[in-house]
Amino acid sequence: MPGTEDFQPGRNRFSFLIIDPQSRPISTPTANVWVATSLTAVPFEQTTARSEPVGVASGAKAPVGSIYVTHVNLPKPGKYWLLAVPNGASGSVRALANLVVPAKRTAAPWVGDRAVPSDTPTLASVGGKLAAVSTATHPDPRLYQISVAQAMAAHVPFVVSFATPKFCTSRTCGPVVDVVDAVAKKLAATPVRFIHVEIYNGNDPAEGFNRWVDKEWRLPTEPFTFVVDRRGIIRAKLEGAFSVAELESTVRAQLLRHA
Repeated sequence: MPGTEDFQPGRNRFSFLIIDPQSRPISTPTANVWVATSLTAVPFEQTTARSEPVGVASGAKAPVGSIYVTHVNLPKPGKYWLLAVPNGASGSVRALANLVVPAKRTAAPWVGDRAVPSDTPTLASVGGKLAAVSTATHPDPRLYQISVAQAMAAHVPFVVSFATPKFCTSRTCGPVVDVVDAVAKKLAATPVRFIHVEIYNGNDPAEGFNRWVDKEWRLPTEPFTFVVDRRGIIRAKLEGAFSVAELESTVRAQLLRHA
């Protein structure tokens, strides 16, 4: 069961679940992964996926406790086949998935693109009302101090996460915002800023997607999180759920290693 669907030529993050015959998710520490151009082709890549916990212990709950995450090379547009076999699982459990790199690039920003300088909501722009900028149960004000446009103008690295904890159809947005908040606290002494943006106009699904999601970033799904350097270039994107360890290591590698 794939957790990501927006791919581009090159190296891509891919998250997924492996479900056993009794419809239970498998959560062994690792899974072997093979990638091929067809069901009959010899795999051109073999790698390992690692099981990553979803959310934080004291935060919002997701439908599953963990997901597998790996990075695979998809060199050009086309359909690829991915086979995953969990290490240590009983029986012959395995998962098969299609990964499609479209011939025409998707609307959402790609890794390597310049971020969209959106004037996203901040506490200052809504008169200090946390409920206007977040549907999280316990929103953290630190995620609403600066807009994307302000961060880019100030040339500071940042993480921006588009998610709606209260109304997320996949029930992973709450855990994602909790993870972003946890990493923001861990990296509070660094120059990296952390930003959360809700999905709907007025935080009401009946009003449709807001302009930041629909018109500006043009996101195909949510939650969606981008890691952006001080020049405003997207260095990583994380579609769907991820762990504290994955986000922290991504931020350290992409934004702090050469700061």
